[in-house]
Amino acid sequence: MLTRGVRLGVDVGAVRVGVAICDPEGILATPLATVARDRRPTGEGVVPGDLVAIAEFVADRDVVEIVVGLPVALSGQEGPAAVSIRAYAEQLARYVDPVPVALADERMSTVVATRRLSERGVRGRRQRVVVDQAAAVEILQGWLDARRRRT
Repeated sequence: MLTRGVRLGVDVGAVRVGVAICDPEGILATPLATVARDRRPTGEGVVPGDLVAIAEFVADRDVVEIVVGLPVALSGQEGPAAVSIRAYAEQLARYVDPVPVALADERMSTVVATRRLSERGVRGRRQRVVVDQAAAVEILQGWLDARRRRT
């Protein structure tokens, strides 16, 4: 059963991180923000800016769980990108503890998000700015729908 509470969906890209949020009933995911990916080397006490931004969303909105998209190949295999995202999710989980971080298959989320934006007339530079948020919506909405179907 899906417990009540606000959740974040996160689409981690090489340049940007898209963030989506859902209502407390877990019915509808909506875009929240696009955050620049902070690729600076992390040392002791250094937290990447994108993780700080996500943690601020968690605190400001009383988030109960974060769902990070895991790039799985169409064959179902995990490649180097999935390894990188798993490491990102682990780092995020340490930073937002005790809020749990789950991984969700994100196959085709960016493709679907891009198609939906194009259908709405959002193209070019405008699309690049919001495609990560739209992909985060696809990830979170898919995760929410799957949880509801299980109950």
